[in-house]
Amino acid sequence: MARPEILWPLYGDLVKLPGIGAKTAKLYEKLGVTRPRDLLFLAPHNVIDRRPRPSLAGANLGEVATVEALIGTHYPPSARVRPYRVTMQDEGAEFIVTFFHARYDWVRRSLPTGQRRYVSGKVEIFDGVLQMTHPDHIMSAAEAETLPPFEPVYPLTAGIGQRQMAKAVGGALELAPDPPEWLDGPFLAQRKWPSWREAIETLHKPEGREALSPAAPSRQRLAYDELLAHQLTLALARARMKRGKGQVSKGDGALRAKLLAALPYKPTNAQTRAESEIAGDLAAPVRMLRLLQGDVGAGKTLVAMMALLTAVEAGGQGALMAPTEILARQHYASLSPLAEAAGVKLAILTGRAKAAERRSILSDLKAGDIDILVGTHALFSADVEFRELRLAVVDEQHRFGVKQRMELSAKGQGVDVLIMTATPIPRSLALASFGDMDISILDEKPPGRQPITTRLVSMGRYDDVVERLKGAVAGGKRAYWVCPLVEESEVSDMTAAEDRARVLRMTLGDDDVALVHGQMAPEDKDAAMARFQAGEAQVLVATTVIEVGVDVPEATIMVVEQAERFGLAQLHQLRGRVGRGTEASTCLLMYRAPLGKTAEARLTTLRDSDDGFKIAEEDLKLRGAGDLLGVQQSGLPTFAIADLESDGDLMRIAQDDARLILETEPELDGKRGTALRVLLYLQDRDAAIQYLGGG
Repeated sequence: MARPEILWPLYGDLVKLPGIGAKTAKLYEKLGVTRPRDLLFLAPHNVIDRRPRPSLAGANLGEVATVEALIGTHYPPSARVRPYRVTMQDEGAEFIVTFFHARYDWVRRSLPTGQRRYVSGKVEIFDGVLQMTHPDHIMSAAEAETLPPFEPVYPLTAGIGQRQMAKAVGGALELAPDPPEWLDGPFLAQRKWPSWREAIETLHKPEGREALSPAAPSRQRLAYDELLAHQLTLALARARMKRGKGQVSKGDGALRAKLLAALPYKPTNAQTRAESEIAGDLAAPVRMLRLLQGDVGAGKTLVAMMALLTAVEAGGQGALMAPTEILARQHYASLSPLAEAAGVKLAILTGRAKAAERRSILSDLKAGDIDILVGTHALFSADVEFRELRLAVVDEQHRFGVKQRMELSAKGQGVDVLIMTATPIPRSLALASFGDMDISILDEKPPGRQPITTRLVSMGRYDDVVERLKGAVAGGKRAYWVCPLVEESEVSDMTAAEDRARVLRMTLGDDDVALVHGQMAPEDKDAAMARFQAGEAQVLVATTVIEVGVDVPEATIMVVEQAERFGLAQLHQLRGRVGRGTEASTCLLMYRAPLGKTAEARLTTLRDSDDGFKIAEEDLKLRGAGDLLGVQQSGLPTFAIADLESDGDLMRIAQDDARLILETEPELDGKRGTALRVLLYLQDRDAAIQYLGGG
């Protein structure tokens, strides 16, 4: 099905809109606007009250006011650096309209002495006199009647002004169709939402500031449309994947029994529950797509290994892919004893493997002599061939993106996919990023995990902290010292880490301090980590490269310098590097005083809680969805109107709605289905249409 005809005008050329030529069209591109449709979804972020008032007397300073007044005397400047002033008198006050660097003839033409004009602009006081500098509008009575009482304020870029933008949006609005209703009638009535056409009209012609509130009916309607289109796309992709035949991987449990018998502890109920959910998916004839979400130290590695062993028991192979070299080696180190206990062959393949070693691994893999392969994105390479890949486990998937996930699963016939993340994600974000997946949550910590005492310490007490650290190191303790995020630059972060390592070496001794940062050669990173793991160095100074997956059970102290610069989820991940052994651990969050309100809320939340999911919900409130999973978060969708923080409930309803729609109209070929296809095209979800049999 091609794009519906009623939408064609919205996908025409921008230059057909008023005030847009070939040059300005290039400027609009900077705002992500390339078609009239994009202007419809460019939401105003503020509203200016332009309703005329009798007088500027009593107006609040700094606010915008609109008033009709009699034009008085003109005072051209005596020197170019001075402003041009014109006196005006309204019903209750005299004021001055001021222009800097204005053309004199234009000012005289715009404000002819003895006539009345409406002026609208910001009210200020200069030398005790009311004034308006460079009014936004100077209008005759007839022109003032065409000024909207509430003027929307749009995001702009250099070269495009508000008036120009409003004109272009007005042109796009004239092209907007009145499409068939795609929302369920009773649901629409219950919510008291307007039609799509009315909602988009209200967005750009607001009747007051409350029209911009996330709770405004028109705003809610448009947000829900976006979320429904997103969830419908995920549901269609999921349905398509489930249609593709999966392999039935049913093991006899022998390898898993060997592993469990060798463990010094009993798995938690959450681990057992997740294992059985995954085993059920693997045994089904449809492909698995499941997210394993676990807080720091919840025991995801064991659950993943049990899943991989199920694939091996069924006669296949498994792969575990990690986003970084450090993390891949860490996984290899923690899976090795488990593989040995179960009696299976485990290997690792990263971009650093020497040619001969790589050839040997690839040959064994193709022959089926390697049961489980751990690696980085090197596993995507065309020459990596499995004899029979049945399960792909992808760790920290948000650092890869969906495309790479699909590439790995294409390495075999109907490969099952298990995604792992140690980032606790609030439910609304989980639905946005992973709504096409089933989710297993590990919400218990394995027995024996030691509590971590978290303290806030001002940077002013730096010397005390170093002195305490010196005593701890002398007593055989091991510590991480994480350096501040300087800016979005690994080079600056590296400098901060190198400086800190140099200073600490002067106090603690050269041999006791190792250093790891993102700019180091991989082998140097590994060597520094190995020294720390072996206890040859007792303090590891690092940037956030150690955030995820580093496992040194003997480390019991975590110092985070300038902790106020980090996000909550990131601090929680860093703290999770300690508390992994049998000894009690401490996390010191060092901050630069004075702390801002948000930073203080972040640090006290972390001090008072170790529940990753609670922390993630709090982080969402404090930072909003965009930043929550860090700069690396590529899987998180962006919405023009919907806000994942305030519209979490709508996201849940949209997911239920999408699944229900596909149960009743799997091909979207009924009355509502046809309308929903219009929605999918309007929301640029053309790809979703391709998932339909008749699409």
